[in-house]
Amino acid sequence: MPKDQIFSSAIKYAGIFSFKDFYEFSFKWLKGEMGLTISEEEYEEKLKGNAKDIKVKWKGTAKVAEYFNFEVGITFEVEGLTEVEINQGGEKIRSNQGKIKIKITGTLIKDPKNQFETTPTMKMWRGIYEKFIIPSRIKQYEDKLVGGCDEYLAQAKAFLDLEGRK
Repeated sequence: MPKDQIFSSAIKYAGIFSFKDFYEFSFKWLKGEMGLTISEEEYEEKLKGNAKDIKVKWKGTAKVAEYFNFEVGITFEVEGLTEVEINQGGEKIRSNQGKIKIKITGTLIKDPKNQFETTPTMKMWRGIYEKFIIPSRIKQYEDKLVGGCDEYLAQAKAFLDLEGRK
């Protein structure tokens, strides 16, 4: 099962944002827009006085065709997360303040059922199949994965920027 990491990027944000709302937004967006099944691989929280450092790792997977799967890795690294009260339209509401870094990687998995991994001859046929028969389809799925990952980062940045203006 060949895996090709074709996307890797990150964004940073510092300011006011609700981590809980951002967490929910990210989960729903990745599930709804990219069709990923998300599993939380790691959750780590460290207290530093009245602030928290949080690290969350997600793995998202999606079957996009018989021969292709997407695997997306998302990491949230939050530093100095504190609770703050902000004034929104004359009302005081609770939110968070801190720094967050979001990293995302996108991997295209070919032959997820290992149909071409049974014998050396089958491996040779996989090479021929990918190089001469389906190269445009491979490019199409790579572009779709890159587009989805890139769009998630754009939406995450927009969400955080809007939250910070409350």
